[in-house]
Amino acid sequence: MKTHRNIVVLTGAGISAESGLATFRGPDGLWEGHRVEDVCTPEALAKDEALVQRFYDARRAALGSVEPNAAHLALARLDAEWAGELLIVTQNVDDLHERAGTRRLTHMHGELKSALCRACEERSPIAGDLIDGPPCPACGTPAALRPDIVFFGEMPYQMERIEAAIQDCDLFVSIGTSGAVYPAAGFVQLAGAVGAETLELNLERSSGSGWFDVSRQGPASVLVPDWVATLIG
Repeated sequence: MKTHRNIVVLTGAGISAESGLATFRGPDGLWEGHRVEDVCTPEALAKDEALVQRFYDARRAALGSVEPNAAHLALARLDAEWAGELLIVTQNVDDLHERAGTRRLTHMHGELKSALCRACEERSPIAGDLIDGPPCPACGTPAALRPDIVFFGEMPYQMERIEAAIQDCDLFVSIGTSGAVYPAAGFVQLAGAVGAETLELNLERSSGSGWFDVSRQGPASVLVPDWVATLIG
């Protein structure tokens, strides 16, 4: 690969699967036993809030049993040592990138360890459950907190920042993503349109593999450290 200066990295569920977090799709995914419409839409929250809160409370609790893997650690190393511009965009709602040490990071689909207040619209860090209706740390309103998760039908976070970074990058890398969920699935096309080199690192070819200049298959815990080593030694 040529010399690069500005890099955007997109990560998906595949990077965290090796840490023991189930992906949302597939026979063993988090949706097993639940329809997407029952747990990840604004309508679901309005219809059965207790079900939605319990679902994400369980996902949040599961974070305590997993650790960042070699792929997360390699990206944290890239973040620490890369002298150029870097933005790591994750579709994941876990905190494994942060725990690995990554700082140049944005969560486009929200975070399990954050709550959004429906009364004051402030976001607050949380560690426990929302099912019991704790008051908002910002305004004090009881039972107003919902998971700070981008539900289907809602706009992903930080889209202007992400798109601006992609338009300025000369290398776009996608790691562990299905290539099936928009708008993230379209990022490679945006990067290609501005002349950036594009690289896919995935366990298997994704729905969008054909858009990438290079697509490599294998575990993220192997591919990502190897790729980072080619950049920074």
